[in-house]
Amino acid sequence: MDNMQFDLLALLPELVVLGMAMFILLLDLFILPQNRSMIYGLSQFTLFAAAFFTFKTHTPAVGFAFSHMFIDDTLSDVIKLMMYLSTSLILVYTRKYLQDRNLYRGEFYAMVLFGLLGMMIMVSGHNLLTIYIGLELLSLCLYSLVAFDRDNPKASESAMKYFVLGALASGMLLYGMSMLYGMTGSLDVTDIANRILQQSKSPVLIMGLVFVVAGIAFKFGAVPFQMWVPDVYQGSPTPMTLLIGSVPKLAAYAMTVRLLVQGLHPLALDWQDMLVLMAVLSIIIGNFSAIVQTNLKRMLAYSTISNVGFIMFGMMSANANGFASSFFYIAAYVLMSISGFGIILLLSRKGFEADEINDLKGLNQRHPWYAFLMLIVMFSMAGIPPTVGFYAKFTVLQAAWQAGFTWQVVLAVLMATIGAFYYLNIVRKMYFDEAVDHAPLTAPLDMRFVLSVQTLALLGLGLFPEILLSVCGHSLLISLQ
Repeated sequence: MDNMQFDLLALLPELVVLGMAMFILLLDLFILPQNRSMIYGLSQFTLFAAAFFTFKTHTPAVGFAFSHMFIDDTLSDVIKLMMYLSTSLILVYTRKYLQDRNLYRGEFYAMVLFGLLGMMIMVSGHNLLTIYIGLELLSLCLYSLVAFDRDNPKASESAMKYFVLGALASGMLLYGMSMLYGMTGSLDVTDIANRILQQSKSPVLIMGLVFVVAGIAFKFGAVPFQMWVPDVYQGSPTPMTLLIGSVPKLAAYAMTVRLLVQGLHPLALDWQDMLVLMAVLSIIIGNFSAIVQTNLKRMLAYSTISNVGFIMFGMMSANANGFASSFFYIAAYVLMSISGFGIILLLSRKGFEADEINDLKGLNQRHPWYAFLMLIVMFSMAGIPPTVGFYAKFTVLQAAWQAGFTWQVVLAVLMATIGAFYYLNIVRKMYFDEAVDHAPLTAPLDMRFVLSVQTLALLGLGLFPEILLSVCGHSLLISLQ
C-alpha cells in the first residue's frame, strides 16, 4: 500500500496533465465558440498545477516508482518545470494567431497537453519501453498539430513528411532498443549499464547503439537526420513551428541522458565518435544552408540544426561538465527560440504571415521596441555578448576543449563567425532598410508584456549566467551520483 501511494505521488504531475487534457477535450464539445477563452485559462491553470505538484513532491533523493520504470530525481523535476514555463509562454504567444485564423479550438490545447505528458514521461522514464511510449505520445501529438490547419495544403504536406520520417526514426530507435534488450536481458536503464560492464563488446551491441543514437539524432534534428526540419518548420503554421522547435529539445536532452549517460556509458567511446561527427556536420551544413535562405522560418530551421551541433559539442565530452553545459545551452536556446517565433507571431495578423526575412524590413521605423527585442534574439543566437547565447556557446566549447577536441572547437568558432552573418543580416534589414509594411500592431497587451520580459531575460541571463548554469549543473550532478 505504501509503495502504491508513493508510485501515485511520484506520478501526480503527470496525472494532473492527463486528467485536465481529457477534461478539456470533453469540455470543448459543450461550450460555445465565444467561450473558448475558458479552455485557454484551464490550460494555463493545468501548467500551474503541474508545476505546483512537481515542486511540492520534489525531494533531493532519487526515487523510483512502478518497479523502476519511472524515476523521480532533481534533473527530471528541473526539466519539467522548464517545460511548464515554456509551454505557458507558447500558449500566450499563439492565442491571437489561432483566433484570427479560426483555429482557436479545444483540441489544440488538448493536443499540447497530451504532447507535454509525453515529454514528461520521456523525462522520467527509466525503462526503455517507458521512454519509447513517451516519445511516441509526443510524436503523435506533434504530427496532429502540424496538420491542425486542415485547409492549408502546405501544412498537410509537412505533416505527411514529418510522419513518414518520424515513423522511420521511431522504428530505428525501437530496433536499437530491441538489440540492447537481446544482449543484456533487461529494459531497465541501470541494469543495462551494469550488464554491459560484465560482458565484452559485440557487433550486435554496437549495432543497437548505432540505431539508438540515430533515433536520438532525429529527434534533435542533427545531420544526417535533419531532412524533416526545414520543410516542417516552413510548412507548419507558426504556432506549431514554435512548439516543435522549442520544448521537445528539453525532452530529447533528458532522453539522451537516460540512454547514453545512465544506460550506455560503458560504450561512451563508441557513441562519443558518432556525436563528434554529427556535431561537426550539423554546424557546417546548418550555417551554410541558413545563409542562402529568404524565408525566416526556414532560416531558423537551419539555425536550429547548427545549434544542435553546438549542443552535441557539450555531449561529446562524455563527462558531467559537458552534459551540464549542453543542458545550459538547451535551456538558453529554448528561450531564444520562443522569443524569436514569438516576435514573428506578434507581427503576424489575419491574412498576413510575417515569415519572410523581407517582412522585417524597416521594423525599427514602425515598432522600434520590437526591433530592439528581435535584435537581442538575433545577437543571442549569434553568440554575441552580453547575451545568454554567448555564454551558452562559450560553455559547450570550453567543455569540448577541455576534453581534447581542439580542432573541432576551432572549426566551431569559425562556423559561429560565419553563422553570425545571417543573424546580422536580419538586424541590418530591420534598422537600415525601408519599411514595406506599415500596418499597426494588433497583439494583445499580455502578449506584448510577456514577450518583452522574456526577451530581456536573454540579456539578464547573459549578464548573470551563473544562476541558470548552477541550476543545470547541480540538477545533473545530483541525478548522476
